[in-house]
Amino acid sequence: MNRTLTMLTGVLGFTGVALGAFGAHGIKKLVEGLPDGAQRLAWWDTGAKYHLVHALAVGLCAVLATQVKDSAAPVYAAWCFTAGTVLFAGSLYVMTVTGVRALGAVTPFGGVAFLVGWALVARAGMLLQD
Repeated sequence: MNRTLTMLTGVLGFTGVALGAFGAHGIKKLVEGLPDGAQRLAWWDTGAKYHLVHALAVGLCAVLATQVKDSAAPVYAAWCFTAGTVLFAGSLYVMTVTGVRALGAVTPFGGVAFLVGWALVARAGMLLQD
């Protein structure tokens, strides 16, 4: 497997679990008394869910990178998933803590990065040998 992508999977998975747990405990206490507290918790939960799913997607790319010859598609997909996690989940995490809704303008860029990553996984699948 690809060493860099495997390590990246571990880092994203670890931080996803840690931030998800922090959201269930620390963030909940921070925002529960605020008028938009329920919305903020929903943002955090959405960010944590996408964070963890795409940590696993990077792991898939680590495996694909060894199976697909003569193509960088799995590696590019993994970096798209990582960028998507930072932009999508990261903007939701920061919005939750700060309440600055303007940061929501960043979130769709992360979504686009996720979509490009999944398109690249599909491309890698087309190149697999049966």
